[in-house]
Amino acid sequence: MRRSEVLAEESIVCLQKALNHLREIWELIGIPEDQRLQRTEVVKKHIKDLLDMMIAEEESLKERLIKSIAICQKELNTLCSELHVEPFQEEGETTILQLEKDLRTQVELMRKQKKERKQELKLLQEQDQELCEILCTPHYDIDSTSVPSLEELSQFRQHVATLRETKASRHEEFVNIKRQIILCMEELEHTPDTSFERDVVCEDEDAFCLSLENIATLQKLLQQLEMRKSQNEAVCEGLRAQIRELWDRLQIPAEEREAVATVMTGSKAKVRKALQLEVDRLEELKMQNMKKVIEAIRVELAQYWDQCFYSQEQRQAFAPYYSEDYTENLLQLHDAEIVQLRNYYEVHKELFEGVQKWEESWKLFLEFERKASDPSRFTNRGGNLLKEEKQRAKLQKTLPKLEEELKARIEMWEQEHSKAFVVNGQKFMEYVTEQWEMHRLEKERAKQERQLKNKKQTETEMLYGSTPRTPNKRRGLAPGTPGKVRKLNTTTVSNATVNSSIRPVFSGTVCRSPVSRLPPSGSKPVTTSTCSGKKTPRGLKHGANKENLELNGSILSGGYPASAPPRRNFSINSVASTYSEFARELSKASKSDATSRILNSTNIQS
Repeated sequence: MRRSEVLAEESIVCLQKALNHLREIWELIGIPEDQRLQRTEVVKKHIKDLLDMMIAEEESLKERLIKSIAICQKELNTLCSELHVEPFQEEGETTILQLEKDLRTQVELMRKQKKERKQELKLLQEQDQELCEILCTPHYDIDSTSVPSLEELSQFRQHVATLRETKASRHEEFVNIKRQIILCMEELEHTPDTSFERDVVCEDEDAFCLSLENIATLQKLLQQLEMRKSQNEAVCEGLRAQIRELWDRLQIPAEEREAVATVMTGSKAKVRKALQLEVDRLEELKMQNMKKVIEAIRVELAQYWDQCFYSQEQRQAFAPYYSEDYTENLLQLHDAEIVQLRNYYEVHKELFEGVQKWEESWKLFLEFERKASDPSRFTNRGGNLLKEEKQRAKLQKTLPKLEEELKARIEMWEQEHSKAFVVNGQKFMEYVTEQWEMHRLEKERAKQERQLKNKKQTETEMLYGSTPRTPNKRRGLAPGTPGKVRKLNTTTVSNATVNSSIRPVFSGTVCRSPVSRLPPSGSKPVTTSTCSGKKTPRGLKHGANKENLELNGSILSGGYPASAPPRRNFSINSVASTYSEFARELSKASKSDATSRILNSTNIQS
């Protein structure tokens, strides 16, 4: 049982007790029955009126609650529609009072959400308006009279955030461009002369309209200023180059150059003006020293000719170089020629540097070849011989590679430019081949000269005998003092110094006097020999560290004279094959040289 029902029963019991107590009082007093009836009616009326009043009040409360529920329900439906949310649904059965309370609470919540959304919308609209005015963009399209949905507010917030980022990036770009514009104006000594330039330079940065058009105009203004600045710098740099060139040509002393050192940097208007004045002064001085200037240009021309490997015909083609009529026209011709040569050298600089490297390597190679035939190199002081041999071996490997690389690069260049790459008046590879051929012919000529010299010396020794080398202390002896007879081991000589045609001459051992004598008359050959001893004959000693003696033909008619070397037809397919052939000949010569040393050593021991 509910407490309200218990209280109702207790109320009835109390009322019953009260009426009983009243009857007892009335009986004690002696109130007649009719009056008791009246008094009971009054009590009933009071109780009934009180209950009716209470019931009326509660009925009124119920009506108010029902009315409130209807109002709240209606307002709640409207708010749900405005806020774009689902209508409110009460879960389960509930009383009127609870339903009114829940509806009222929900309405208050919806009102709060509506208010917050309207406030946020207003704030976003204010921010959008401010950003759009700065960026010069249209406002965000949204209905300000209705309540925005959560999705609409999210999109609006994202739009405003994008505008802020755009403003920040454009403002940063504007600040950077403005700083560069100010620097360029200061460099050019330019004052803002248009309203836009004044707005950029003089007005507040936050007041500048960051529209795309203004940013584009800013960039265009900066490009114009930078172009003027670069042109000014190019003009100033050209003036400086002209000044340095005139300084060198006129041989201006360092003291005068230091006087204008302050204007040799920068590109401001005053610097440009000072440079122009210096150029005018030097040009006037140049006209006064025409001959000196032209001679200085000719020195530079000769240097470029050397660097570009010009042949003598190419150098003579520039006839003004040899003219002595020092006029302005001659100077202009020289200036044009030096400009052309500079450009030509810059275009072919890498190839010319490669050719120069080959030239240096080739000269070093020839130097090593010269040292290889020098007997004094065997002194080997400080290990120089070992170092030279290592360098020579390394150069023999790197030189062909360098030639092949240059050949590939030159062929590529010739294909691109459709013309031949010329060095010293001929194609470079032909020039290299010619150098190798000249070197090979020179070695062949030197070899034949040595062979002819050794052959003549051998013939003389065979006919007259070798002259003994007497020590200095014996020069005071009497002319009749007999010398010691030296024997000759002919077997070694026959194997080392002569061919098969002279071996019968040395079939026996014959000792002769060291005194030379004329050959006897008659047709029979005279058998001669040299005296053997500890000392090596002079002819063999001179050739001990050089080439081996090679005699072709008979002892009296074999070999080639120096004036008529044998002719051969040379066919060289490539530089690498030329070098390989040369290396094989060099190896054969080295082996022949070693054999000669062994034979000479055997002669000395015998």
